[in-house]
Amino acid sequence: MLDLHIHSKYSDGNLSPEDIVDAAIELGMTAISISDHDNVLSYQYANAHIDMKSQEAGKKVLEIIPGVEINTLWNGHEIHILGYLMDISSKPFLDLLLYQQHARAEQTVQIVEKLRKLTNMGIKLEDITSLVAEGGSIGRPHIARAISNAGGTRNIIEAYNKYINDNAPTYVKRKTVSPHDAVEIIYEAGGIPVIAHPCDLVIAEELIKDLMNYGLRGIEAYHRKHSPAMVEYYSTMAEHYGLVVTGGSDCHGTKVGKQLFLGKNFVPDWILEGLRKEKSRIEIASC
Repeated sequence: MLDLHIHSKYSDGNLSPEDIVDAAIELGMTAISISDHDNVLSYQYANAHIDMKSQEAGKKVLEIIPGVEINTLWNGHEIHILGYLMDISSKPFLDLLLYQQHARAEQTVQIVEKLRKLTNMGIKLEDITSLVAEGGSIGRPHIARAISNAGGTRNIIEAYNKYINDNAPTYVKRKTVSPHDAVEIIYEAGGIPVIAHPCDLVIAEELIKDLMNYGLRGIEAYHRKHSPAMVEYYSTMAEHYGLVVTGGSDCHGTKVGKQLFLGKNFVPDWILEGLRKEKSRIEIASC
């Protein structure tokens, strides 16, 4: 069992990297990737926890694949780019993450200012930043939770609908790199850039062909939003363009004590071997 698209508390997930590792081991999974938004902090914590669990068990209990999800905007579309097996110490890659995180913080400050002017909730920046793991990526889910905590709405969903969605009076467009830049930087860091959940993009195929010129090497065909027909469609598209196929649950954690999504959608084992082969091809090409 594989799950190559999981989020931890270092972006907009609820679980710690250690909790994710424990859940994956309990489910009997063979490999996972914690692909947080604009952040790779979870990798070191998950790896350390796996090492401890492996020592206790006397064998390697789980493989973790370095992963990230870069949020980009382009021509009015929100486009997410996944990256796998890149050198997470690469300076251009780390600069990319730093730029994205600063843009997130700037967006949050501006949204708080609009909330202050347009509502009487009294939301302060600290009310939001206190919900973010140290070093984690701040995002709209944290703002929605802060609004709900302050009694501004009955729940987080209402906060999204009323204050956080793109048409809300308090919405602020975030500055981001382009998907082309994200793909190129991940590829140059020795990684495998992949377009995430393409079902969300009406321009998916057109964009995929364009991004291939910048180093795009995969399509996330297996995703909890994708029907079997969609999985087949995107897998065929990947084969047609010579791209690898990836997949994952896009799990963000738990709700009322119930595990959500982790390992729930089928991702075949051959996907991991495909990633390894593509990584080898990139390494050979860079020599």
